[in-house]
Amino acid sequence: MKLSKHGKSISASVENITTFGIWIFVKEKEYFLSYKEFPYFKDETLSSIQNVQLLHGYHLYWPDLNVDLEIDNLKNPEKYPLRAKLIRKHLKRSSSRRAVTPC
Repeated sequence: MKLSKHGKSISASVENITTFGIWIFVKEKEYFLSYKEFPYFKDETLSSIQNVQLLHGYHLYWPDLNVDLEIDNLKNPEKYPLRAKLIRKHLKRSSSRRAVTPC
């Protein structure tokens, strides 16, 4: 008799969250997403970062953060030079929201 497995297999999961970035395991490979290169994860909650879905076998989606990444972005970041412009724009926005404390 053959046993069949029911349910959904996990194909993407956040393995570790550090002060420098997050480690994600996707399709039997591990990737490091540094906050420098992926600043939209930096100040988010653990549960929102851990809530990741793999869609269509190549598309990572964080519904709580409204962040979309293709696996190819992680494998070959040099192929996506426009991402740097988006990061700079995000950094400017977040720095303008920081509170200034008097000395």
